[in-house]
Amino acid sequence: MTDLKDDILDAALAHVAFDGWSDATLIAAAGDVGADMAAVRAVFPRGAVDLAMAFHRRGDAAMLARLAADDLDGMKIREKITYAVRLRLELMDGQNEAVRRGTTLFALPIHAADGARALWETADAIWTAIGDNSEDVNWYTKRMTLSGVYSATVLFWLGDGSEGHMATWAFLDRRIGDVMQVEKLKAQMRQSKVLAPFMAGPNWILDRIRAPTGGVPPDMPGHCGGRDEN
Repeated sequence: MTDLKDDILDAALAHVAFDGWSDATLIAAAGDVGADMAAVRAVFPRGAVDLAMAFHRRGDAAMLARLAADDLDGMKIREKITYAVRLRLELMDGQNEAVRRGTTLFALPIHAADGARALWETADAIWTAIGDNSEDVNWYTKRMTLSGVYSATVLFWLGDGSEGHMATWAFLDRRIGDVMQVEKLKAQMRQSKVLAPFMAGPNWILDRIRAPTGGVPPDMPGHCGGRDEN
């Protein structure tokens, strides 16, 4: 099954630029590799959307493999996050149209939940890879914030014609800087003698929130008790 999935995805990339992540692309890819459609449907039961998710998860896997091989010990957290997001996009160079078509697909209301799940998985993969061990509400806020940063950076990257995508990396640095300013403000509020009493109640509640197992919150659209490998 895994080999067939990879073969179909490889073949599909030649058709995505013309037909998008669609059933037409899935059927054409199956024909290219001589696969039986019943077997293909078993691997991609929801058709095109599962194919697009497989492409996204392949990108995450490639990023994680590189992060595991790279030495990040001398980097600050901000530098690790910036490096990981940049790496994730650099690995997609040459596949820009496939990314663009995926963005279009996941923008459709019927597939918006899958798009949200894909973003969350990427954010979770990055935070986990750089050693995040938070278990409280910070587990959620870190991934939610990074999902927003990553999605905005992808959209900028898709329209960036600058040499070496330098404009994208500058945009990414600004977005990460914005996030760090928010985190700094939150820390100042917690330490403020004036504001601390007003935060006691909310902090008591937030401190009792725990991260889920499996990387995806149980109420996240598409949750199935862990990462789906389709």
